[in-house]
Amino acid sequence: MLRDTGNRLTRSHDTKSRDTKVHDTKPSMTKKRWAAASGIAAAGSGVVLGELLAGWVSPSLSPMTAVGGAVIDAVPPALKDWAIALFGTADKVALLAGMVLVIAAAAALAGVLEQRKRFAGVVVVGIFGLAGLVAVLTRAQVTPNAVAVPLVAALIGMVLLRQLIRRLQEWKTPAAETDDLPARRAFLQLFAGGAAVTAVGGMLAAVWRGAAAGISDARERLRLPAAQSGAPAIPADAEVALDGMQPLVTPNRDFYRIDTALTVPAIDPNAWVLRVTGMVEKDIELTFSELLAKPMTERHVTIACVSNEVGGDLIGNAKWLGWPVRELLALARPLAGADMVLSRSSDGWTASTPLDVLTDNRDSLLAVGMNGEPLPQEHGFPVRLVVPGLYGYVSATKWLTELKVTTFADDTAYWTPRGWSARGPIKMSSRIDVPRRGRAVTAGTVMFGGVAWAQHTGIGKVELRVNRGPWQAADLATAISLDTWYQWKLGIDLTPGQYEVQVRATDLTGEPQHEERRPVAPDGATGFHTIRVDVKT
Repeated sequence: MLRDTGNRLTRSHDTKSRDTKVHDTKPSMTKKRWAAASGIAAAGSGVVLGELLAGWVSPSLSPMTAVGGAVIDAVPPALKDWAIALFGTADKVALLAGMVLVIAAAAALAGVLEQRKRFAGVVVVGIFGLAGLVAVLTRAQVTPNAVAVPLVAALIGMVLLRQLIRRLQEWKTPAAETDDLPARRAFLQLFAGGAAVTAVGGMLAAVWRGAAAGISDARERLRLPAAQSGAPAIPADAEVALDGMQPLVTPNRDFYRIDTALTVPAIDPNAWVLRVTGMVEKDIELTFSELLAKPMTERHVTIACVSNEVGGDLIGNAKWLGWPVRELLALARPLAGADMVLSRSSDGWTASTPLDVLTDNRDSLLAVGMNGEPLPQEHGFPVRLVVPGLYGYVSATKWLTELKVTTFADDTAYWTPRGWSARGPIKMSSRIDVPRRGRAVTAGTVMFGGVAWAQHTGIGKVELRVNRGPWQAADLATAISLDTWYQWKLGIDLTPGQYEVQVRATDLTGEPQHEERRPVAPDGATGFHTIRVDVKT
């Protein structure tokens, strides 16, 4: 009997011990989650308040844009091509999302470390602040005001993290168990405040930074001058009427954007100055009002990114308004021996353009307008370069601030040391836009359509072949100019089945498009655009 009682007592004691362990584990896990959340709230508050502060004292540069720019600079070309292929023009959104996830993970870790050991998490936040400072110091837009911002942001995050963890520990200490409500309330109030700052401050930062310099309003108020040399009228038969075809002239909202700017630079046109320096007889400074007073030229020009894969959409055609670059360079009078112009963006990005391309008879422009309106901010407002015949990485500098006349031997541009060629003529190519890849069509006469381009040379003919059979000539639309793409169409009779269809172009000199498949690096992709068509009854 006593033995049975003892056994029951023992089992009761064992059960109590197991229950105690369960209850001890739950508060431990809860504490860890709250500590991680505290880290995210603290770091988030520091980041968004830093962005708000930057919008006030450093509109052109913030810790987030500096770190993002540093990441873009450090990314190997192969990884950059992969990102563009995967995300397209949303590559910067993907980078920002990745940065947010990394910051959140590090902040959560900082919260857990701070809960375990005083100041351990604070040190992590401080390291991130120093990383932001280093990134700011590497940017071309760095100012004394910009230098202070990441330090202030880090200090805010460190102080808030220490306060949150201190209140969390007060709430969860054994001494507070008898009177837990005040300690819990103090922690939750502070945590909610930090979370609210992160959420609301993030939205305000986006609005504040965009409006800080009043760039949108300045652009809306701008009235472009009339072109002294207007764009030739678009021929009536230049556009192919096929469902699914892209417009002959790409709307601004649909025009591709590939650059290294994580956020769109905010440049006040009234403060904008373009400097012509280097190997010239006369240095020149040109203000925006002086530029607008120059005799303007308007031309349709197709421009393309070197990262455009065969059949890709990183290409667009627009009507540009601007002053010919050759006229500005003529005023500066380049010295003998110069063979390159290093153009510089407001964020420090550079492009190497052959001097002869900017001084010949092609319509290379200091562009201020795009499709009848001032340049959109994301496309270079207030001034950008447009150079027919060259890929954008060696010509299409947005947010232009400097033209340095120099030599290829003495200067290198942004992408050259990263494995890309110093000169980037656009390669002839063609693309099938209709029917769309993977879309079934009905047997009979299947209409194919697309575009082809041989920039500054012109397209002579476009041909299609089915299942590697004989080439069939397409109907080539009339060109706007030699500097734009051409549209084409062709009806082919197809019975039910699956087909491989390829397209090739030939320029006006008789040179055919290269069939060999080559990647975009180091100087542009080649190969025939190929689609598979599923023909149904």
